[in-house]
Amino acid sequence: MDVLIVGGGSMGTWFGSAVDATVAYTDIDPDAAISAAEATNGQVANLESEERYDAVCLAVPMDHVAEAIAEYAPLAERAILDVSGVMAAPIEAMDAYATDLERVSLHPLFAPERAPGTVAVVREASGPVSAALLEDLVDAGNELLETTVDEHDEAMETIQAQTHAAILSFALAARQVPDGFETPVYDGLEDLARTVTGGTPHVYGEIQQTFDGADAVADAAARIADADGEEFEGLYESAAERWHDDTKLEPVAGGDRTADPDDVSHEGGDPE
Repeated sequence: MDVLIVGGGSMGTWFGSAVDATVAYTDIDPDAAISAAEATNGQVANLESEERYDAVCLAVPMDHVAEAIAEYAPLAERAILDVSGVMAAPIEAMDAYATDLERVSLHPLFAPERAPGTVAVVREASGPVSAALLEDLVDAGNELLETTVDEHDEAMETIQAQTHAAILSFALAARQVPDGFETPVYDGLEDLARTVTGGTPHVYGEIQQTFDGADAVADAAARIADADGEEFEGLYESAAERWHDDTKLEPVAGGDRTADPDDVSHEGGDPE
């Protein structure tokens, strides 16, 4: 099987290394395409030729995935996929520009260097080529999480946008403390702050621009800051009711799975 991977960054390289196919890369940065090809025994695509591929995989930032699908869909003969990290935009573009192809959107819920892990999957139009590529991901040690566009994108409002906003807010507000004063809660937040601030600003910014959620975190913080003793206790009790074992969070749209408080670790994968 021949696969064209659009995007020679870490996520495109991850996909190329995880599938059992002959892979070729293209990237706006020629050096990135060369590096990805060298890392995966692939090649750099010659887009001036009339070559087409069994599948095309878009490994580009979320804010460029729709236009990339429109541009590169004509080069796919049988399937088109993306690993951008959002589902609505690529699926909508695939439905518009690749109606005759197998269409699948993927979101690796981990940073490429932490592979393998869980990969969220929306099979808009499945078939043998995309099925084989997904099976390759499983063979590489990944677990597929079947989902829907709405379920995935609404879950990312909490799992990514709200989580990152809360951690970055703490990182900006926190003051340096003397050694020995740390508590277990502080230590945990310090570790998360170091993880998030050790990434790429553009990636985190793209998540905030794509998914709602930060405003809700800001509103909650403002309510806490303005609360008197009794009001604070009410907020605390409300939070405790939502997060302890005898209760569940409200289901996210598209399914009956509850929002997961666990941090998961884009180009497509999650940045942590």
